[in-house]
Amino acid sequence: MPKNGPDSNLFLSQTLVEHLLSTKEDMSLLISRFQEFLEMDDVRYYVMSSVRDNIYRVMGRNKKAVIPVYQNNVYTLLSTINVPSHGSKITHFLVKQAYKPEEWKVAKLKEHKRAFEQMWLLFLKFKLPSSMYKKILVVLHESIMPQMSDPTLLIDFLSAAYDIGGAISLLALNGLFILIHKHNLDYPDFYKKLYSLLDPSIFHVKYRARFFHLVNIFLSSTHLPAYLVAAFVKRFARLSLTAPPTALLILLSFICNLIRRHPSCRVFIHRPSAAEEPCDDPYVMEEEDPAQCHALESSLWEIKTLQKHYHPDVAKAAMKINEPLTEQEDNISEMLELSTFELMERELKAERKTIPLEFDTATELLKSPREMLGVHFSLE
Repeated sequence: MPKNGPDSNLFLSQTLVEHLLSTKEDMSLLISRFQEFLEMDDVRYYVMSSVRDNIYRVMGRNKKAVIPVYQNNVYTLLSTINVPSHGSKITHFLVKQAYKPEEWKVAKLKEHKRAFEQMWLLFLKFKLPSSMYKKILVVLHESIMPQMSDPTLLIDFLSAAYDIGGAISLLALNGLFILIHKHNLDYPDFYKKLYSLLDPSIFHVKYRARFFHLVNIFLSSTHLPAYLVAAFVKRFARLSLTAPPTALLILLSFICNLIRRHPSCRVFIHRPSAAEEPCDDPYVMEEEDPAQCHALESSLWEIKTLQKHYHPDVAKAAMKINEPLTEQEDNISEMLELSTFELMERELKAERKTIPLEFDTATELLKSPREMLGVHFSLE
């Protein structure tokens, strides 16, 4: 390969990136063709630097505007770039250099990680289309955070996404959880925000299974205060009144698991006369602060109501609170992906016993012999 200087390499990569990141045309096919060159260490490094400069220039002129075609091209290119793992040697170059490896930035893994981090942070700094938030958040914890030198720098992006609401907030939970538990990030209003996300829409979003999986992890600690866990239990119980059967099977097992982990919440079940005597529920559903919703003063009358649910599986699951709960938790992972179709199929395939519905066989439409005899006497 011909020898070349770093300045000319950077210029060539800037020219190439300029064409790949078009503002008017979808370049995904061309980017996929270019992906094989990104396996070369020097090409990858100069492309990352050029992409960063390109984003700064193009998006800098449109700070508050969304450029869907351009941003989609940027995301497509960024998602094809992977930094070598820790301990890997940077030796695969397209163009040979006269520099010693220890003097050349391109030959240092630390510089690759820094370029990768700066490139993504700059891209995420600007406003994105809603669909792109979802794409990024789905792969953030697996494809982006592990390749960054300091993942905590993503806190601004994740906090902004968490405040958007809806499915985007649900997806931002995973990244925030990783920063809190693995990188000791302090997010004081995390559970308060999580509590506010609990509304009827969570049962109908595409990422329902992921959301309940994450909430199960967030509430797994036995050191959480009783009022906080009680607020989540009561909120889930109230939402269960309007939830579909597939979601109810998750909710009922989830509520029982929370009570198992936190014995102080058993007061929900054992509150004297809670089910027999009509009373005003002190729980305030509209309160956004878990500490002020008075959940511990309430009871689980909603679960008692579900014991008469039209679906037999739901009614059976709701009956669990009538008996002492076992120490072993219910496995909710099998129910997270359960669809309405699968639930109906399971019900149709279940064995049924023949139950007599009429003591006297009907001889005419909707009339038994006894009823006919009564009609005869009345006519006489």
